[in-house]
Amino acid sequence: MPPVDLEAMLRDSGAVMHGHFVLTSGRHSDVYVEKFRILEQPEVLSALCEEIALRVRDLNIELVAGPTTGGIIIAFEAARQIGCTAIYVESEGGLKKIRRGAVVPAGARVLIVDDVLTTGTSVREVIDVIRAAGGEVVGVAVLIDRSEGDLGFGVPLFAAHRVEATSYDPDNLPVELRSIPAIKPGTRVSTPGVTAI
Repeated sequence: MPPVDLEAMLRDSGAVMHGHFVLTSGRHSDVYVEKFRILEQPEVLSALCEEIALRVRDLNIELVAGPTTGGIIIAFEAARQIGCTAIYVESEGGLKKIRRGAVVPAGARVLIVDDVLTTGTSVREVIDVIRAAGGEVVGVAVLIDRSEGDLGFGVPLFAAHRVEATSYDPDNLPVELRSIPAIKPGTRVSTPGVTAI
């Protein structure tokens, strides 16, 4: 079977958009990845998770952990393809926790997964929770890596796909972004100046 063209799948799903976006971090970018265009299409999500499973096959993963909300689906599918159990890190009272009676076996080799990597905040939160619960974090894997340099996880980072994107401080925007109205993704279905590819 020929290899799957992940870039074409992402383009056809409409997940990668170009325009002027305000990211969750408050930074601005001309590229945005809408994770829900991936999560709503099982064939796209499965192909990306298959790529993750291939890249981490030598790590002897015993548990896959992901943050709520999107990370639940990713952790489930990655764990299914790796052949292990998934666990989910949720918010409760403003803190990240493992809930609902789930446990991390002492010393379990854990892969942390997430959807789109930009600043790494949610990944670091999951790493901290898993380590506090006694797990050994042996890698981080994401569907899409749009980060800008080493984020200091201290373990190998694997990405099913990489999207080149730059983010900017709101007070230091390039001219081309300043000329386009900024939108916070998820607030509108269709916006002038935004194209999905």
